[in-house]
Amino acid sequence: MSISAQLRAALANVLAEGGTLTDPAWRGAAEAVPRQLFVGSYFAQVPDSFTTRYRPVHRGEDGWLDGVYTDETLITQLDGRTRADDIDGGSTVVGSATSSSTLPSLVLRMWQQLEVEPGHRVLEVGTGTGYSTALGAHRLGDDRLTSVEYDPVVGQAAASALKAAGYAPRLIVGDRLRGDPDGGGYDRLIATCSVRYVPMAWLHQVKPGGKILVTLSGWSYASGLALLTVIGPGTATGRFLPGYTSFMIARPHDRPPRPTLALLPGEERPSLIDPAVIGTWTGSWVAQLAAPAAERMGVGPEQVLWDVSTGSQARTTPGPGGGWTVVQRDPVRLWDRVETAIRHWQAAGEPHQEGFGVTVSAAGQRVRIGGEDRPGWDLPV
Repeated sequence: MSISAQLRAALANVLAEGGTLTDPAWRGAAEAVPRQLFVGSYFAQVPDSFTTRYRPVHRGEDGWLDGVYTDETLITQLDGRTRADDIDGGSTVVGSATSSSTLPSLVLRMWQQLEVEPGHRVLEVGTGTGYSTALGAHRLGDDRLTSVEYDPVVGQAAASALKAAGYAPRLIVGDRLRGDPDGGGYDRLIATCSVRYVPMAWLHQVKPGGKILVTLSGWSYASGLALLTVIGPGTATGRFLPGYTSFMIARPHDRPPRPTLALLPGEERPSLIDPAVIGTWTGSWVAQLAAPAAERMGVGPEQVLWDVSTGSQARTTPGPGGGWTVVQRDPVRLWDRVETAIRHWQAAGEPHQEGFGVTVSAAGQRVRIGGEDRPGWDLPV
């Protein structure tokens, strides 16, 4: 058995023992697909760097293969253009991650959560390195899988890797948010990027009764993984799943460029909630639902919300005599909205996202706590 096959088997054992790999067919895919063909050189984050820096880990160097078979997300592109092979060994670089090979446990968990069955036709949105695509092609067959990638350079690299690994699913380079430009009739759709709302094209390309697995995110980068069932053309309903899932947001849905933040004066009052709650996983999700155009910064009781489009701001600090103070700047009262949403969530018992539902139609997209008559928020379609 080759070293890479041994590492694949060891990783599959770890994922099975951890409860991720519960389906023998998907375990077989994990043991068969050589991840090193899809990752190549990658970036590793430099520990304790004040501004996040990355160092390249080049294919074939010491530790490279072991790194490939760790259960970690490996960054393969920065700023939409810089790849690890572009950087000399020993150098470091600053940048924003724009393409990656997602940690295997998440990829395999999502394939299982999709409830895909033999014979299903699947549309994958976001080919990326092609590793997830290869897992799907191994399990379903090349003729049952179509994958769409936005970036032509990334797409070409994935196509080469898939060919080298012996897989030939249908690959498209184009706007991922439009899905398959040649039509639909899919039983399942799985997205390996996050979006602020579900694109209508996806809802028309999945059959009634089919399912869409997608991560909903936003400009504060809080995320929730939703499993939707398509009811009819352009209409779906679903729920959020347990656990913690995060993907890079699709570029057309990412926040616009912003200038350097300048904190400006505003109206001051006591905060009715502990600001630290919006730094928790689900608390940040609720805050983002309430203020979808705002970006969140800060830690603990010192939080900042900034809406670039309107200039609205809210910032919190511990109060001098206890409690917390918030300063808000119009025109949008960001903290008022967040406060109201958090208090609804707290009144419901602070459920994790699996206690939330989502409804999608041409009339709008809405996330709610619990049933249809419970408090909810419209997504920024």
